[in-house]
Amino acid sequence: MSTTLTRGPVRAAERAPAPDLARGFMLLLIAVANTPFYLWGREISASSSHPVGGSWLDQATDFFVITVVDMRIYPMFAFMFGYGMMQLYSRQIAAGTSERRARRLLQFRNLWLLAFGFVHAALLWMGDVLGAYGLAGLLLVWLFLRRTDTTLITWASVLLGLLAIGTVLAVGGAYLTAQLPPAEAAELETAFAIDDASISQDSYLASIGPRLSLWAYVTVGQGLAGLVVPTMILLAFWAGRRGILENPGDHLPLLRRVAAIGITIGVLGGLPSALDHVGVRDVPDAASWVFFFVQGFTGFFAGLGYVALFGLVGHGVARRRRRAGAPAPGDRPASALRIDGPVAGALQAVGKRSLTCYLLQSVLCAPVLTAWGLGLGQHLSSWSMFLYAVGVWAVTVVFAVWQENRGARGPAEVLLRRLAYGRPRS
Repeated sequence: MSTTLTRGPVRAAERAPAPDLARGFMLLLIAVANTPFYLWGREISASSSHPVGGSWLDQATDFFVITVVDMRIYPMFAFMFGYGMMQLYSRQIAAGTSERRARRLLQFRNLWLLAFGFVHAALLWMGDVLGAYGLAGLLLVWLFLRRTDTTLITWASVLLGLLAIGTVLAVGGAYLTAQLPPAEAAELETAFAIDDASISQDSYLASIGPRLSLWAYVTVGQGLAGLVVPTMILLAFWAGRRGILENPGDHLPLLRRVAAIGITIGVLGGLPSALDHVGVRDVPDAASWVFFFVQGFTGFFAGLGYVALFGLVGHGVARRRRRAGAPAPGDRPASALRIDGPVAGALQAVGKRSLTCYLLQSVLCAPVLTAWGLGLGQHLSSWSMFLYAVGVWAVTVVFAVWQENRGARGPAEVLLRRLAYGRPRS
């Protein structure tokens, strides 16, 4: 698949700091969110993906992750994905590419992401999200890319309203299921349990089937049926047209409101599940599935709040550049490490290579933690797995900084661009 375009991929000098800062830090939270699934061989809470019991340090770790991370990061990921699509489309149109060819490029990229996700799931990680975003991107680019701002906001509001209604109905349904007889309650609990067969399977070949089965469920369920990802992408299309993350200084009141409100709702919305997990409040197991809906709904706001927060951080980085007399974005060198300092520069280095670093996390986790690998996941606890996740992210930071200093793109980004664009561009 290839297409003829007026211009090639985004150049380093065209990148604004805020999106890459957000992607770089987001990958830390993705590692923290995903690694608890590797804690195999023990009882898992009916209300979350975390093990039951543990030390006070394990409980404190679970409380933090459930409140701040769980089901709060993939909405942020979805927004950045949609925002990136609009950035790519706008650059192509500005360079003189026809609308048809620019849309075709987006759809090629989404198809290849779906293929990347399939391979990622088949080889390593059941919870791959590339397929979900690729599928959602295919549908939403087709239906909404050329729609008016009013249409985008209207449909995002409709989907969010449906998500809210579903959450309210789930709360009511959970109250009723809490009254079920024990036998029926056990059946319901089993229906909502997470199958970790691909993690606890001793045979690598035998683990492929369960991984792909769950990936198919995640791709359709998270990508479309859950409504959070499509809603986020529609809002990202709208925000991308306005360059909100490229020019955060022009949208500070909006970013501050969204960050404050969204993160507050996210934290408060995560408390019921966290309190249930640590035993402060006891929700019957038959009704604990309600947390999936509550976490999903409030996680939408948290993800939006996190994006806005990094928009504000990006504004601060841009101001420091101007005060330091750094070159304008069109003239600055490729490496942000020499301009923005080691922390902001390193985050941006990871953000520029987010696809590579995301896949690298699975390379560093699955063969080490699963039963078909070294089996370390059976021997870790919540707090030690948290540290492992941070360590994995740190390795990707070192890799990204090394690539940044060499002026090299991430291998996965190079491959995706080659497949989508057809041939390298200068």
